[in-house]
Amino acid sequence: MLRTGATPARPPRVLIVDDEIINVETLAWMLKEAGFEALRATSGPQGRALAASSQPDLIILDIMMPGESGFDTCSKLTADPATADIPIIFISGLDDVENKVRGLKIGAVDYVAKPFAREEVLARVKIHIRLRRGLRALLAEQAAKLAQIRNAQQSILVAPDDLPEARFAVRYVPALEAGGDFYDVFPWTDSVMGYFVADIAGHDLGASFVTSSLKALLRQNTGPLFTPLETLKNINSVLTTILRDGKHLTAALLCINRPRSRITLINGGHPPPILVGATGHARLLATDGDVIGAFAAVQFGVLVEPVSPGDRIFLYTDGLIERFGDAPKRRGRGLTELIGACCRTGGLPLERAVTAIAEATIGAWRPDDDVVLMGIEV
Repeated sequence: MLRTGATPARPPRVLIVDDEIINVETLAWMLKEAGFEALRATSGPQGRALAASSQPDLIILDIMMPGESGFDTCSKLTADPATADIPIIFISGLDDVENKVRGLKIGAVDYVAKPFAREEVLARVKIHIRLRRGLRALLAEQAAKLAQIRNAQQSILVAPDDLPEARFAVRYVPALEAGGDFYDVFPWTDSVMGYFVADIAGHDLGASFVTSSLKALLRQNTGPLFTPLETLKNINSVLTTILRDGKHLTAALLCINRPRSRITLINGGHPPPILVGATGHARLLATDGDVIGAFAAVQFGVLVEPVSPGDRIFLYTDGLIERFGDAPKRRGRGLTELIGACCRTGGLPLERAVTAIAEATIGAWRPDDDVVLMGIEV
């Protein structure tokens, strides 16, 4: 018995697209008698519009229709994001193998020949709706797990308010629910603050799992017992034993000694940080180095130089300066745009400057790689 106040479940909804009214009504009667909700369309364009607005659980589609054929309708349905995942069963008098294969190749999940039998149609409708619901449940479960991973990953990232003495602001945009880029900020000693930005090769879930290891490795290998160069070499020694299939990472480790107005930069194959002086002049802190986790013997770039109060240093990952897909952007152009944006925001408070730089370089574009941008005030 239905619990008082409970909402009854909606019956499965099936859209029938056929120019022959007798076929439409016959199928509709069969489906309604079996407990389904039947929607009707007598042409491909009408069926596509109804599919987009009503979101049926399944579509039964005739092939031989005037104007837009069922093959054309199927191709358009599967190409439209609003209807792409709705299963389509072709039902047609064309019973040859060639047409069956063609229908399946363009996206249909099944093919029923006319004249059709009631039990066969219902059996195929039921199994494909079950498969779709099972897939949706699986995807929902995966999305929930991704959200848990994302939340866990976000929880290990330091926020500027957690460490105000570090004088930093950050923008972090993962391409997936959980990202492969990582950053950390931490006191190295009483007078030195450490800033770390890394980019794990790829932006799949495997990359995101490495980030939790990086947090622990950093904290175990920093402090007065280690130089910054020793820190990256120790991390490399560990990661070469656990990373597989060519996976590696690039990283920049920056240490700022504010009392002595000095920075130390260790670069492991990472894009060069940008130093914007208090006067507004910008330059790259360029030094070459090997990537981390790929080779047992590595050489890292080391840069030690003076800085002045009011200088700003920007660490970032290459997702900010490179773009792929339909509107590609090469690294050289992206780096030039980033330097320009850093210079233009010199008069803004650091947090607003980082936001403005990210908006200028990313804009409305959805990154196809993870993005980290960290601004640091000397």
